[in-house]
Amino acid sequence: MTALLPPAELARAAALLRAGELVAFPTETVYGLGGDAGNGRAVAGIFAAKGRPHFNPLICHYPDATAAFADVVADARARALAARFWPGPLTLVLPRRPDCRVDLLTGAGLETLAVRVPDHPLALALLRQAGVPVAAPSANRSGGVSPTTAAHVLEGLSGRIAAVLDGGPCGVGVESTVLDLSGAAPLLLRPGGVTLEAIEAVLGPVARVLPTAGATPRSPGQLLSHYAPALPVRRHATAMAADEALLAFGPPLPGAAITWNLSETGDLAEAAARLFAGLRWLDAEGARRGCRGIAAMPVPETGLGLAINDRLARAAAPRR
Repeated sequence: MTALLPPAELARAAALLRAGELVAFPTETVYGLGGDAGNGRAVAGIFAAKGRPHFNPLICHYPDATAAFADVVADARARALAARFWPGPLTLVLPRRPDCRVDLLTGAGLETLAVRVPDHPLALALLRQAGVPVAAPSANRSGGVSPTTAAHVLEGLSGRIAAVLDGGPCGVGVESTVLDLSGAAPLLLRPGGVTLEAIEAVLGPVARVLPTAGATPRSPGQLLSHYAPALPVRRHATAMAADEALLAFGPPLPGAAITWNLSETGDLAEAAARLFAGLRWLDAEGARRGCRGIAAMPVPETGLGLAINDRLARAAAPRR
Protein backbone atom coordinates (compact mmCIF):
# COMPACT_ATOMS: atom_id res chain seq x y z
CA MET A 1 0.00 0.00 0.00
CA THR A 2 1.11 3.52 -0.70
CA ALA A 3 1.42 6.25 1.91
CA LEU A 4 -1.50 8.61 2.41
CA LEU A 5 -1.63 11.86 0.48
CA PRO A 6 -0.90 15.22 2.10
CA PRO A 7 -3.82 16.26 4.35
CA ALA A 8 -4.68 19.28 2.21
CA GLU A 9 -5.07 17.16 -0.93
CA LEU A 10 -7.22 14.63 0.88
CA ALA A 11 -9.36 17.40 2.40
CA ARG A 12 -9.86 18.95 -1.04
CA ALA A 13 -11.01 15.64 -2.50
CA ALA A 14 -13.46 15.13 0.38
CA ALA A 15 -14.82 18.65 -0.11
CA LEU A 16 -15.29 17.98 -3.83
CA LEU A 17 -17.35 14.89 -3.03
CA ARG A 18 -19.54 16.81 -0.57
CA ALA A 19 -20.05 19.49 -3.23
CA GLY A 20 -21.40 16.92 -5.69
CA GLU A 21 -18.25 16.57 -7.81
CA LEU A 22 -16.71 13.28 -9.00
CA VAL A 23 -13.41 12.02 -7.59
CA ALA A 24 -11.57 8.85 -8.67
CA PHE A 25 -9.71 7.04 -5.89
CA PRO A 26 -7.86 3.77 -5.36
CA THR A 27 -9.22 0.74 -3.57
CA GLU A 28 -7.61 -2.65 -3.05
CA THR A 29 -9.54 -3.97 -6.08
CA VAL A 30 -9.60 -1.31 -8.82
CA TYR A 31 -9.88 2.50 -8.94
CA GLY A 32 -13.40 3.73 -8.23
CA LEU A 33 -15.22 6.76 -9.64
CA GLY A 34 -16.74 8.30 -6.53
CA GLY A 35 -19.71 10.59 -6.05
CA ASP A 36 -22.01 11.41 -3.12
CA ALA A 37 -24.49 8.51 -3.17
CA GLY A 38 -27.16 10.66 -1.54
CA ASN A 39 -26.93 13.37 -4.20
CA GLY A 40 -28.98 12.44 -7.25
CA ARG A 41 -27.16 14.92 -9.49
CA ALA A 42 -23.77 13.54 -8.47
CA VAL A 43 -24.94 9.98 -9.11
CA ALA A 44 -26.33 10.98 -12.50
CA GLY A 45 -22.91 12.50 -13.19
CA ILE A 46 -21.26 9.13 -12.56
CA PHE A 47 -23.52 7.45 -15.11
CA ALA A 48 -22.85 10.25 -17.62
CA ALA A 49 -19.07 10.26 -17.14
CA LYS A 50 -18.87 6.50 -17.63
CA GLY A 51 -21.54 6.24 -20.31
CA ARG A 52 -23.10 3.63 -18.00
CA PRO A 53 -26.71 2.51 -18.46
CA HIS A 54 -28.96 3.75 -15.65
CA PHE A 55 -30.40 0.28 -15.04
CA ASN A 56 -26.98 -0.95 -13.83
CA PRO A 57 -26.74 -0.36 -10.02
CA LEU A 58 -23.72 1.16 -8.27
CA ILE A 59 -21.85 0.00 -5.15
CA CYS A 60 -21.88 2.30 -2.10
CA HIS A 61 -18.60 2.59 -0.18
CA TYR A 62 -18.35 3.25 3.56
CA PRO A 63 -15.53 3.69 6.10
CA ASP A 64 -16.82 0.88 8.37
CA ALA A 65 -19.61 -1.64 8.83
CA THR A 66 -21.55 0.58 11.24
CA ALA A 67 -21.86 3.29 8.60
CA ALA A 68 -22.83 0.77 5.91
CA PHE A 69 -25.48 -0.93 8.01
CA ALA A 70 -27.10 2.44 8.77
CA ASP A 71 -28.45 2.36 5.19
CA VAL A 72 -29.31 -1.34 4.79
CA VAL A 73 -30.90 -4.09 6.85
CA ALA A 74 -28.12 -6.42 7.98
CA ASP A 75 -29.00 -9.89 9.27
CA ALA A 76 -26.73 -12.29 11.16
CA ARG A 77 -25.20 -13.55 7.91
CA ALA A 78 -24.23 -10.06 6.82
CA ARG A 79 -22.73 -9.22 10.19
CA ALA A 80 -20.71 -12.43 10.25
CA LEU A 81 -19.33 -11.75 6.77
CA ALA A 82 -18.58 -8.12 7.62
CA ALA A 83 -16.69 -9.19 10.74
CA ARG A 84 -14.65 -11.66 8.68
CA PHE A 85 -14.02 -9.78 5.42
CA TRP A 86 -14.42 -6.01 5.98
CA PRO A 87 -12.47 -3.96 5.20
CA GLY A 88 -12.02 -6.05 2.08
CA PRO A 89 -13.17 -6.95 -1.45
CA LEU A 90 -16.67 -8.16 -0.58
CA THR A 91 -19.89 -6.37 -1.57
CA LEU A 92 -23.16 -7.32 0.13
CA VAL A 93 -26.55 -6.72 -1.50
CA LEU A 94 -29.09 -6.07 1.27
CA PRO A 95 -32.57 -4.50 1.62
CA ARG A 96 -32.61 -0.69 1.91
CA ARG A 97 -33.70 0.77 5.23
CA PRO A 98 -36.76 3.04 5.11
CA ASP A 99 -34.55 5.96 6.19
CA CYS A 100 -31.71 5.08 3.78
CA ARG A 101 -29.66 8.17 2.88
CA VAL A 102 -28.78 6.85 -0.59
CA ASP A 103 -30.54 8.22 -3.66
CA LEU A 104 -32.68 5.63 -5.47
CA LEU A 105 -30.76 6.23 -8.70
CA THR A 106 -27.65 4.76 -7.04
CA GLY A 107 -29.38 1.39 -6.76
CA ALA A 108 -31.15 1.72 -10.13
CA GLY A 109 -34.49 2.03 -8.31
CA LEU A 110 -34.23 -1.38 -6.65
CA GLU A 111 -35.32 -2.06 -3.07
CA THR A 112 -31.82 -3.37 -2.37
CA LEU A 113 -28.44 -1.68 -2.12
CA ALA A 114 -24.91 -2.97 -2.72
CA VAL A 115 -22.53 -1.89 0.07
CA ARG A 116 -18.90 -2.50 0.98
CA VAL A 117 -15.95 -1.25 3.07
CA PRO A 118 -12.77 -1.07 0.95
CA ASP A 119 -9.39 -2.19 2.26
CA HIS A 120 -7.17 0.72 1.20
CA PRO A 121 -5.88 3.40 3.59
CA LEU A 122 -6.42 6.24 1.11
CA ALA A 123 -9.98 5.14 0.31
CA LEU A 124 -10.87 4.79 3.99
CA ALA A 125 -9.37 8.19 4.84
CA LEU A 126 -11.33 9.81 2.01
CA LEU A 127 -14.58 8.14 3.09
CA ARG A 128 -14.12 9.24 6.70
CA GLN A 129 -13.41 12.83 5.71
CA ALA A 130 -16.21 13.03 3.14
CA GLY A 131 -18.76 11.88 5.72
CA VAL A 132 -21.24 10.69 3.07
CA PRO A 133 -21.89 7.31 1.41
CA VAL A 134 -19.84 7.24 -1.78
CA ALA A 135 -21.16 5.50 -4.88
CA ALA A 136 -18.16 4.26 -6.84
CA PRO A 137 -18.16 1.97 -9.86
CA SER A 138 -14.86 1.31 -11.61
CA ALA A 139 -13.32 4.54 -12.92
CA ASN A 140 -13.42 3.79 -16.63
CA ARG A 141 -15.79 4.14 -19.55
CA SER A 142 -18.61 1.61 -19.30
CA GLY A 143 -17.87 -1.86 -20.65
CA GLY A 144 -14.12 -1.27 -20.91
CA VAL A 145 -11.20 -2.72 -18.98
CA SER A 146 -11.19 -1.66 -15.33
CA PRO A 147 -8.39 0.68 -14.13
CA THR A 148 -5.76 -0.48 -11.65
CA THR A 149 -3.59 2.69 -11.77
CA ALA A 150 -4.31 6.43 -11.80
CA ALA A 151 -2.91 6.58 -15.35
CA HIS A 152 -5.55 4.08 -16.47
CA VAL A 153 -8.25 6.36 -15.02
CA LEU A 154 -6.98 9.38 -16.94
CA GLU A 155 -6.85 7.41 -20.21
CA GLY A 156 -10.63 7.15 -20.20
CA LEU A 157 -11.99 9.89 -17.94
CA SER A 158 -9.65 12.88 -18.24
CA GLY A 159 -11.77 16.03 -18.50
CA ARG A 160 -14.89 14.25 -17.25
CA ILE A 161 -14.15 14.28 -13.49
CA ALA A 162 -12.90 16.75 -10.91
CA ALA A 163 -9.91 14.88 -9.45
CA VAL A 164 -7.96 11.61 -9.29
CA LEU A 165 -6.19 10.49 -6.12
CA ASP A 166 -3.08 8.46 -6.99
CA GLY A 167 -2.62 5.58 -4.56
CA GLY A 168 -0.37 3.48 -6.78
CA PRO A 169 -1.30 0.13 -8.35
CA CYS A 170 -4.22 -1.78 -6.84
CA GLY A 171 -3.19 -4.86 -4.89
CA VAL A 172 -6.05 -7.27 -5.68
CA GLY A 173 -6.65 -6.18 -9.26
CA VAL A 174 -10.16 -7.59 -9.82
CA GLU A 175 -13.40 -6.13 -8.50
CA SER A 176 -15.08 -7.14 -5.27
CA THR A 177 -17.11 -10.29 -4.88
CA VAL A 178 -20.84 -9.46 -4.92
CA LEU A 179 -23.06 -11.56 -2.67
CA ASP A 180 -26.85 -11.15 -2.54
CA LEU A 181 -28.24 -11.61 0.97
CA SER A 182 -31.61 -10.00 0.30
CA GLY A 183 -33.37 -13.37 0.20
CA ALA A 184 -33.40 -16.58 2.20
CA ALA A 185 -30.55 -18.20 0.25
CA PRO A 186 -27.23 -16.42 -0.38
CA LEU A 187 -26.46 -15.90 -4.07
CA LEU A 188 -23.06 -15.20 -5.63
CA LEU A 189 -23.76 -12.54 -8.26
CA ARG A 190 -20.13 -11.81 -9.16
CA PRO A 191 -16.96 -13.66 -8.13
CA GLY A 192 -14.17 -11.34 -7.05
CA GLY A 193 -11.47 -10.65 -4.51
CA VAL A 194 -12.99 -12.80 -1.74
CA THR A 195 -13.15 -16.40 -2.93
CA LEU A 196 -16.30 -18.49 -2.97
CA GLU A 197 -14.53 -21.05 -0.81
CA ALA A 198 -13.85 -18.43 1.88
CA ILE A 199 -17.49 -17.29 1.89
CA GLU A 200 -18.78 -20.85 2.09
CA ALA A 201 -16.54 -21.45 5.08
CA VAL A 202 -18.67 -18.84 6.89
CA LEU A 203 -22.14 -19.42 5.40
CA GLY A 204 -22.17 -22.91 3.98
CA PRO A 205 -23.17 -23.62 0.36
CA VAL A 206 -23.72 -20.58 -1.89
CA ALA A 207 -25.43 -20.74 -5.30
CA ARG A 208 -23.97 -18.80 -8.21
CA VAL A 209 -26.09 -16.65 -10.55
CA LEU A 210 -24.60 -16.45 -14.04
CA PRO A 211 -25.12 -13.36 -16.22
CA THR A 212 -27.56 -13.83 -19.08
CA ALA A 213 -28.19 -11.75 -22.18
CA GLY A 214 -30.97 -9.19 -21.76
CA ALA A 215 -31.44 -9.74 -18.03
CA THR A 216 -31.88 -6.66 -15.82
CA PRO A 217 -28.92 -6.49 -13.40
CA ARG A 218 -29.75 -7.21 -9.75
CA SER A 219 -26.43 -5.71 -8.69
CA PRO A 220 -23.30 -4.14 -10.14
CA GLY A 221 -21.11 -6.33 -12.34
CA GLN A 222 -23.81 -8.50 -13.93
CA LEU A 223 -23.70 -7.33 -17.55
CA LEU A 224 -22.87 -10.17 -19.93
CA SER A 225 -20.40 -8.11 -21.98
CA HIS A 226 -18.03 -6.15 -19.77
CA TYR A 227 -14.33 -5.56 -18.95
CA ALA A 228 -13.64 -5.72 -22.68
CA PRO A 229 -10.61 -4.44 -24.63
CA ALA A 230 -11.08 -3.23 -28.21
CA LEU A 231 -9.47 -6.37 -29.64
CA PRO A 232 -11.63 -9.51 -29.49
CA VAL A 233 -10.71 -12.03 -26.80
CA ARG A 234 -10.46 -15.80 -27.38
CA ARG A 235 -10.48 -18.00 -24.27
CA HIS A 236 -9.01 -21.42 -23.44
CA ALA A 237 -6.25 -21.04 -26.04
CA THR A 238 -4.01 -24.09 -26.51
CA ALA A 239 -2.31 -22.93 -29.71
CA MET A 240 -1.47 -19.55 -31.19
CA ALA A 241 -1.70 -17.81 -34.53
CA ALA A 242 1.17 -15.54 -35.52
CA ASP A 243 -1.11 -12.49 -35.53
CA GLU A 244 -2.54 -13.04 -32.04
CA ALA A 245 -1.47 -11.48 -28.74
CA LEU A 246 -1.16 -13.93 -25.86
CA LEU A 247 -2.47 -13.58 -22.31
CA ALA A 248 -0.44 -16.35 -20.71
CA PHE A 249 -0.79 -18.20 -17.42
CA GLY A 250 2.21 -20.35 -16.55
CA PRO A 251 4.62 -21.41 -19.33
CA PRO A 252 3.51 -19.42 -22.40
CA LEU A 253 2.36 -20.96 -25.67
CA PRO A 254 4.83 -20.53 -28.54
CA GLY A 255 4.16 -18.47 -31.65
CA ALA A 256 2.43 -15.39 -30.25
CA ALA A 257 3.07 -11.96 -31.71
CA ILE A 258 3.39 -10.52 -28.18
CA THR A 259 2.88 -11.97 -24.69
CA TRP A 260 1.76 -10.75 -21.28
CA ASN A 261 2.12 -13.40 -18.58
CA LEU A 262 -0.35 -13.17 -15.73
CA SER A 263 1.90 -15.37 -13.61
CA GLU A 264 4.82 -17.46 -14.83
CA THR A 265 4.52 -19.62 -11.69
CA GLY A 266 0.75 -20.08 -11.92
CA ASP A 267 -0.01 -17.95 -8.85
CA LEU A 268 -3.67 -16.92 -8.96
CA ALA A 269 -3.26 -13.88 -6.69
CA GLU A 270 -0.51 -12.52 -8.92
CA ALA A 271 -2.61 -13.30 -12.00
CA ALA A 272 -5.63 -11.40 -10.64
CA ALA A 273 -3.49 -8.36 -9.81
CA ARG A 274 -2.03 -8.33 -13.34
CA LEU A 275 -5.19 -9.14 -15.33
CA PHE A 276 -6.56 -5.71 -16.24
CA ALA A 277 -3.13 -4.14 -16.78
CA GLY A 278 -2.32 -7.05 -19.09
CA LEU A 279 -5.51 -6.71 -21.11
CA ARG A 280 -4.87 -2.98 -21.51
CA TRP A 281 -1.24 -3.52 -22.62
CA LEU A 282 -2.08 -6.31 -25.07
CA ASP A 283 -4.93 -4.23 -26.50
CA ALA A 284 -2.75 -1.18 -27.14
CA GLU A 285 0.41 -3.00 -28.24
CA GLY A 286 -1.54 -5.58 -30.22
CA ALA A 287 -3.37 -2.87 -32.15
CA ARG A 288 -0.05 -1.16 -32.85
CA ARG A 289 1.39 -4.40 -34.25
CA GLY A 290 -1.69 -5.32 -36.27
CA CYS A 291 -2.85 -8.23 -34.12
CA ARG A 292 -6.35 -9.52 -34.86
CA GLY A 293 -7.15 -10.53 -31.30
CA ILE A 294 -6.07 -11.61 -27.82
CA ALA A 295 -5.85 -15.32 -26.96
CA ALA A 296 -6.10 -16.21 -23.26
CA MET A 297 -4.66 -19.43 -21.89
CA PRO A 298 -6.78 -21.52 -19.48
CA VAL A 299 -6.89 -20.49 -15.81
CA PRO A 300 -8.05 -22.92 -13.07
CA GLU A 301 -11.64 -22.42 -11.93
CA THR A 302 -10.73 -22.34 -8.23
CA GLY A 303 -10.01 -19.57 -5.71
CA LEU A 304 -9.35 -16.28 -7.47
CA GLY A 305 -9.39 -18.18 -10.75
CA LEU A 306 -13.20 -18.01 -10.59
CA ALA A 307 -13.05 -14.20 -10.69
CA ILE A 308 -10.38 -14.16 -13.40
CA ASN A 309 -12.40 -16.51 -15.62
CA ASP A 310 -15.55 -14.46 -14.98
CA ARG A 311 -13.83 -11.31 -16.27
CA LEU A 312 -12.35 -13.12 -19.27
CA ALA A 313 -15.73 -14.63 -20.15
CA ARG A 314 -17.33 -11.18 -20.17
CA ALA A 315 -14.41 -9.69 -22.10
CA ALA A 316 -14.92 -12.41 -24.72
CA ALA A 317 -18.73 -12.13 -24.85
CA PRO A 318 -20.46 -10.67 -27.92
CA ARG A 319 -20.18 -6.87 -27.78
CA ARG A 320 -23.26 -4.80 -27.03
